[in-house]
Amino acid sequence: MAPADLAQSIGRELPYLRRYARALTGSQSAGDNYAAATLEAILTDRSVMDGENDTRLALFRAFHAIWQSSGQPVPEADLSTREQRAQDHLRRLTPNSREALLLRTIEELRFDQIARVMQIDQPEAEELVEIALNEMSSALQGNVMVIEDEMIIAMDLKGIVQAMGHTVTGVARTHRQAIELAGSSRPDLILADIQLADGSSGIDAVNELLRDLGDIPVIFITAFPERLLTGDRPEPAFLISKPYSEEQVRSAVSQAMFFASTEGMEA
Repeated sequence: MAPADLAQSIGRELPYLRRYARALTGSQSAGDNYAAATLEAILTDRSVMDGENDTRLALFRAFHAIWQSSGQPVPEADLSTREQRAQDHLRRLTPNSREALLLRTIEELRFDQIARVMQIDQPEAEELVEIALNEMSSALQGNVMVIEDEMIIAMDLKGIVQAMGHTVTGVARTHRQAIELAGSSRPDLILADIQLADGSSGIDAVNELLRDLGDIPVIFITAFPERLLTGDRPEPAFLISKPYSEEQVRSAVSQAMFFASTEGMEA
């Protein structure tokens, strides 16, 4: 592939690599640093993309090689206290399990594609996803707030979350309802759409909530993911596109709760 064509192809896939990296690290800054390191490696040596015809898989494979070899290429000073504790906790999990789970559920790769990205065989990829699901499900239970104007979707999300053992504090359909709901019952996790019933912005509502309540994990579930994958503003660590699957929601909630559960851990 010509350099110009390769750059254009990578550019199309880069937002999804950044999404994966943020979900993996639990931090936009840390995730973007990993993505940037991947691009630098490709610019230095294009051969890291060789052997894989699918640009997306080749890009993710290059990222995974850096992730595996570097441990943590971002300075500790760039991470918040919670993010540092989360990274410490991550090291205690089965190696490669969360990577496989995120590739399967958030990025929707097939098991054979996960195997190619991680350079393992397919049965191992399947086993790692199962291990991750079991380990993530042991995270602390918490209170979840849903910001969603479509009631059928809101009730579906509520049912999924409750089946996981979490408590749903309520459903807000507008910016104002979201602020009022959070004021009466502080959530541990927020599930939010970006376009609400009265034309208000779920992004604005979440930003106001985070200013008032502090560091709470957020999962955006939206039909317009491109609005949150621009790199021009603070972006969520967890982003799911509509239409979503129950597996995607369960995985993202477990991941987000896992990071939230590190808040009270010893440093």
